[in-house]
Amino acid sequence: MDDRYSPGTMHALGLVIVAMVMTQAPRDLSSPAGEVKIGGAGRFDYLAVDSPAKRLYVSHGTEVVVIDTDAMTIVGRIADTPGVHGIAIAPGKRGFVTNGGENKVSVVDLTSLQTVMKVDTGANPDAIVYEPVNKEIYALNHTGKSVTVIDAASGKVNATIPLSGVAESGAADPGLGRVYVNIEDKNAVDVIDIKTHAVTAHWPVAPAEEPTGMAIDTVRHRVFVGGGPEQVMLDGATGKVVAHVAICGGTDATVFDDAASMSMSSCSDGHISIVRVGPGDQMAIAQTLTTKRGARTMTLDPATHRIYTAAQEFQPAAAGARPVPVPETFHVLAYAPVK
Repeated sequence: MDDRYSPGTMHALGLVIVAMVMTQAPRDLSSPAGEVKIGGAGRFDYLAVDSPAKRLYVSHGTEVVVIDTDAMTIVGRIADTPGVHGIAIAPGKRGFVTNGGENKVSVVDLTSLQTVMKVDTGANPDAIVYEPVNKEIYALNHTGKSVTVIDAASGKVNATIPLSGVAESGAADPGLGRVYVNIEDKNAVDVIDIKTHAVTAHWPVAPAEEPTGMAIDTVRHRVFVGGGPEQVMLDGATGKVVAHVAICGGTDATVFDDAASMSMSSCSDGHISIVRVGPGDQMAIAQTLTTKRGARTMTLDPATHRIYTAAQEFQPAAAGARPVPVPETFHVLAYAPVK
């Protein structure tokens, strides 16, 4: 040590250096990585990634658009999916698509993109979850306030499970033998036992409100719920809210990147809140990623860590008026980790 600096001086310098580090702007974790123009009219909702096949599935009105994630080009479409909401991928190259407009789930051969059969569900099936232990599909019936459980191999309905309210998204934890479902109108989560096909618990998610997005850490058994102004982290065994953080406005989807220990919520205000999880049960905003207005849903490719969201342009609107989409502007945006 240079004896020109006393211990007191060195301590003061150390404090200055720490303060400088703490006040530096955090490094961006994700940045724009491409766009796929789809066009057309109609509503859109969930997206889903099949990492091994390098495909992205995008719900769009009465079809599902299929995108090659390497080339970032459209390679096919799944037709006849009126009022499509969610897409689930199951082993054996089978896809399951919720058709809210006809109260059915399409069972799709993902090689040919042809519909093999359709299965009746409750009213307005919305999100959809694959449960790997029993190899079952959980179609979450939004206004039907129920779950239709479908055998992924045969397409047979194994159970219909009443819920406590309006169903939004869900997630499965194979290790705990549970499927969790956001109950939007009750500010809560219903917990389903996969053995009995029955709701066994009903957990409040305050300070989150009207929960929509859900993701899960199946290693630490933590459930991430986005709703209202907050993303909350629940203990998947007890339902206790162990942490929460304020996020962007108008969230509709939540994902979890287990390798990076990041949970993310996408919002209609044109942002994605990227939340660092840990150490322990801590949550902190790591980046507020700017996307596009209305880009409220998303998915994550766990192999490449790319985020995909869908959006469209809007015509200028008067204050308080509902924005009108510009025709033929529907597109998918990709965001990649910053190297």
